[in-house]
Amino acid sequence: MFHVKPTLRKNQIETATVSGYNAEGMGVCHIGGQVVFVAGALDGETIEVRIVKALSRHAYGKIERVIKPSPHRAAPDCPHSKLCGGCALRHMDYGEELRFKSQKVFDALTRIGGAQLTEVPILGAEQVDGYRNKVIFPVASVNGQPNAGFFRARTHTLVPIEACRIQPPDADAVRGAVIAWMRKFSVSAYDETACTGLVRDIFVRKAFGTGELMVCLVINGKTLPHEDALLQAVRGAAPQLTTFVVCENESVGNVVLTGNFRTVFGSGTIDDLLCGLRFRLSAKSFYQVNRDQAQRLYALALEAANLQKSDIALDLYCGTGTITLILAQNCKKAIGVEVVDAAIADAKENAKRNAIENAEFFCADAGEAASQLAARFEKPDVIVVDPPRKGLAPDVIEAIAQMAPERVVYVSCDPGTLGRDVKLLREKGYALQNAKAVDLFPRTPHVETVVLMSRVDGK
Repeated sequence: MFHVKPTLRKNQIETATVSGYNAEGMGVCHIGGQVVFVAGALDGETIEVRIVKALSRHAYGKIERVIKPSPHRAAPDCPHSKLCGGCALRHMDYGEELRFKSQKVFDALTRIGGAQLTEVPILGAEQVDGYRNKVIFPVASVNGQPNAGFFRARTHTLVPIEACRIQPPDADAVRGAVIAWMRKFSVSAYDETACTGLVRDIFVRKAFGTGELMVCLVINGKTLPHEDALLQAVRGAAPQLTTFVVCENESVGNVVLTGNFRTVFGSGTIDDLLCGLRFRLSAKSFYQVNRDQAQRLYALALEAANLQKSDIALDLYCGTGTITLILAQNCKKAIGVEVVDAAIADAKENAKRNAIENAEFFCADAGEAASQLAARFEKPDVIVVDPPRKGLAPDVIEAIAQMAPERVVYVSCDPGTLGRDVKLLREKGYALQNAKAVDLFPRTPHVETVVLMSRVDGK
């Protein structure tokens, strides 16, 4: 294979002007005909940059000095932000963050998706700190003592963190209690290289609508020493604790919530309120991490669906049924499809507790869903999809085309795969009508988008 020799060298220092951002929010410069990505650089700034990695097509640099700062540069407000892999955008003010995210979605839909748009409006969050309702703290030994925090970006090197700005105080309190218990009773931290040690992760989920709190301790084994003392410590740190669960995960790899789940205290689930409905959540339930913004996101999806009382709506990747049940209140029937058995069980329970009788759930993939609906002579008028970050598989695109709904509402957490899938749906006879972004993840590069696509007549 032919390799182009880089024109830039490691440790070379150059002056450059930042001309935009990449998808991760890194500043983009052009030096000597090469693209250079610089973490922490803002659009329009003039910087002195040191090359830290030079490749054939692009390079990475770090700021040596900001010569001409952007008016949107923000003072550091978190001592961990440059180390942990979470909040990558704390160096910019929130207005600039929203502009970056709106442009990111716009670029994906126009350049990748081939859509004709003039802009992508974005709904910013009223609360940019303390909004996350779920946190997973990995646990490791640091300087001979168990500790917990987050991994440094693109590594599995633990950065100990006592307080995280985007998590609620409850999560920090639980983290502190578990680590203090481990140190008191000499409970070992998991070593993922040697696959030894006991405590792997601390999982905390808070229901902002009800105040209920779940803690799940992930361990490399089946027994937990001094379990009563741990429960007492956690309840002392977080008196609102509703349930405590132990996940016995002896697998090798990075999957956190797998294995046997054992309930130590409470029912093993918590309830939250979302869009006027009540939802049961287990440790493995998919649930948007920002409840307030999720309600705005789902309101946009419902608006885009434009349901009539005679319509049948199909919700692919329905999870625990949040979107399905919201749709069901506005149409003849809503059908939720999900490949995870436990999620379907939660969805059916959530329909019962909300007294919604026109929602149906079954465990299948999208292709199977299309076949079953065809066999029952049911044709969805609207299909809503909310896939994981990897987007829609080719067979899902094909299944949607076969079912030929009038409208497809695509809820996306990744603009790149959204752009790819919009292009594929356009090739199947659908036209993009509008797109709106919602910031569910302030201070990070991630953004959600709702896209409406309508079937073109004659297709």
